[in-house]
Amino acid sequence: MLPRKIINFASVLILIFNSSCAEKRLEKSFIKAAIENNQLNVTIDSEIFTSYKFDSNLKKPYFYPVIGPKSGLSVTTESSEPYPHHNSLFFGCDRVNGGNFWQEGNDKGQIVSQGPKIIKKSGGKIIFSDECLWAIPGQEAVIRDERIVEITAPSDNLRFIDFVITVSPLVDIKILRTNHSLFSARVVRELSVESGGTLINAEGGQKEKGTFGIESGWCDYYGQREVITEGIAILQHPSNRWYPSRWFTRDYGFFSPTPMNWPENGEYTELPKGKAVRLRYRVVIHSGNSEAAGIGKIFKKYSNKTFQ
Repeated sequence: MLPRKIINFASVLILIFNSSCAEKRLEKSFIKAAIENNQLNVTIDSEIFTSYKFDSNLKKPYFYPVIGPKSGLSVTTESSEPYPHHNSLFFGCDRVNGGNFWQEGNDKGQIVSQGPKIIKKSGGKIIFSDECLWAIPGQEAVIRDERIVEITAPSDNLRFIDFVITVSPLVDIKILRTNHSLFSARVVRELSVESGGTLINAEGGQKEKGTFGIESGWCDYYGQREVITEGIAILQHPSNRWYPSRWFTRDYGFFSPTPMNWPENGEYTELPKGKAVRLRYRVVIHSGNSEAAGIGKIFKKYSNKTFQ
């Protein structure tokens, strides 16, 4: 029989080897971006993760699908009734200088992509940018927004989509009070509170009742399909104007940090011409519940990031 010291030493070597292999497996996550047929497709280890759809006929660009880490299924829905404009993961706003850049019907306004540009196309992350013009057809654009999107896969159970969105008013902007505003997501019915899922914020408030109209740094929406629990969280960065925004939430599966529904003067929000507003969000697609995914810890680390 081998001496105990040799056995213990061998065990340590095995642990180190296994840990090293695990790190290498994580490092092998290969992310790639490619543009085809008016959408930018992102794959992780050759499997589709998400697509950024930017056809000029769309009301607004959006991401769909947004595939969960374990199920191979989207955690978001591309459209639904009676709200077909809830396009998965998107950015928009209603009641902007009389225009509607949120709901169906392009005649009231569109957010038109000028065509995304891939900055980093493959490796441990991908990065792309897009310039979008907000205009009622036949009229001059009133807003230009510039988006930088970075996608990473920090573990087998997590996917990050980081957004930097710079909103530049091209004219003086007045946004009347509206619950249809800015960064939003709509989960599939199976993950909704109505189907037994969970909606929770940073303070532990749950469901629509405990999250609607509440200021919070993040909200997470997750649920179970068969034996797999997956979800999607939206994190606001503390550098954002209006942070922490109040949330517009629904038990049927919609959630959004929505500053324009609670304007400071109670009636409208003004954005002066030429005065840009920069907004940062992190979307976390995860397996397990909020605690297992470490959403609180992820938010703390994200909120401590500083930017020039």
